[in-house]
Amino acid sequence: MGIRKFNSEGYHDPTTYEALSNIRKEEKAAKRAYRPLVYICSPFAGDTEINTEKTRHYCRFAVRNACIPLAPHLFFPQFMDDAVPAERSLAMFMNMVLLGRCEQVWVFGRAISAGMAAEIEKAEKRNMPVRYFTENCEEVGLS
Repeated sequence: MGIRKFNSEGYHDPTTYEALSNIRKEEKAAKRAYRPLVYICSPFAGDTEINTEKTRHYCRFAVRNACIPLAPHLFFPQFMDDAVPAERSLAMFMNMVLLGRCEQVWVFGRAISAGMAAEIEKAEKRNMPVRYFTENCEEVGLS
């Protein structure tokens, strides 16, 4: 049932119509609230199994904080081999393309790998906000 411009007696009722229309608009807006795309920057090399699980945790943290996480190092290893230099180079190129589509970069953990350093440098050159977090997802100031 839609919102009617007339009351039950058939008289024009613009105040009620406008109030109910505004409520409906707010409800629709709340359902499709804006969520920024954030680039998840965390280690992959080394113990890839543990680092993959940590990255999943970081992505869940981003979702809980009303963001859409993008972690290419969860996706590209599904079909590319980080140990093959040509594939790693191509993956890093694609990472940078995807990073450019994000609004922020979230860096997790104490250790900064060479790949992470390149991503942070690219973000800074683009004047993107870079936020730093511990492995426990606590935000820290710049180091």
